[in-house]
Amino acid sequence: MKPAKRQRLERAGWAVGSTTDFLQLTPDETALVEMKLALSESLRHWRTRKGLTQGALARQLGSSQSRVAKMEAADPTVSFDLLLRSLLHLGASRKAIARAIG
Repeated sequence: MKPAKRQRLERAGWAVGSTTDFLQLTPDETALVEMKLALSESLRHWRTRKGLTQGALARQLGSSQSRVAKMEAADPTVSFDLLLRSLLHLGASRKAIARAIG
C-alpha cells in the first residue's frame, strides 16, 4: 500500500496492518502461505509459457479446468503436492521451483 493512502486511512480512524497480524499467523504459517502463493503464481507462469489453457492443462493432468483455476488461485483445498506435481509436469525443474519459493 502506498504510504499516502495508508496515512489517509489511519487519519480516518482505520487500523492498517498485515494479513499476518489480522489472522494472527505464526511466522511458520506466514511462510507456508507465501510459498503456496508463489507456487500458484509459478504454475500460471509455466502454463501460459507453454501456451496452454487451464482446460488443456487439466486434461493433461487428468483433472478439471475448475481445479486448475483453484490451483492458480492458491485455494486452500489445493495441496502442495498437487502444485508441485503440476509444475514438474509442465517442465519446471527443482531449481526453478526453489527460485519461485525462494
